[in-house]
Amino acid sequence: MLRVGLTGGIGAGKSEVAKRLAGLGAVVIDADRGARAVVEPGTPGLARIAAEFGDRVLLPDGSLDRAGLAAIVFADPGKLAALNSITHPLIRKWVENREEEARRSGGPGTVIVHDVPLLAEGLRTSAGFDVVVVVDVPTELQLERLTGQRGMTAEQAVARIAAQSSRERRLEIADIVIDNSGTLEDLDKRVRDVWAGLAAQASGDRDEPA
Repeated sequence: MLRVGLTGGIGAGKSEVAKRLAGLGAVVIDADRGARAVVEPGTPGLARIAAEFGDRVLLPDGSLDRAGLAAIVFADPGKLAALNSITHPLIRKWVENREEEARRSGGPGTVIVHDVPLLAEGLRTSAGFDVVVVVDVPTELQLERLTGQRGMTAEQAVARIAAQSSRERRLEIADIVIDNSGTLEDLDKRVRDVWAGLAAQASGDRDEPA
């Protein structure tokens, strides 16, 4: 069994890579999905967020106003740290439970890919991944995608990028880099190549990632 950490800056295309790896046979555990699950209505996570930030971060139906909360925390590093102190332990526990399920149901050659947006922010050591894959694009392309595809203002896009680790830090922790600044066809080919190496490593045919 091979444990892979997959990360990339916002707008880099990490989710596209995760989707392709899942299609090729990987078991993908999405930390973003966990981040949503731990703050659903009725959860301790949502209750703690409301206590920290007030009812202004709740929608009329009692669910989390994600856009409103993002506008608050990504403009204030202290508030972002407060939010992370609430959600990160809950997300880690959710991820651990999903991995245990994958271990019980998968075989020895299983490749478990952890889709982790904040891997470069210090989670690699504690998570003990066998391989770290970083999806990378230039910062200028991140900004272009966030403003053009996600409808953010330039100021919002800059704040979201600044709230994450630097591109240089992500590349420092990478065992494998997937450049996603080209076409979708380029990405397809690179992901297939990476998958071939990961699958071989999981089955014991090779010791190092491609």
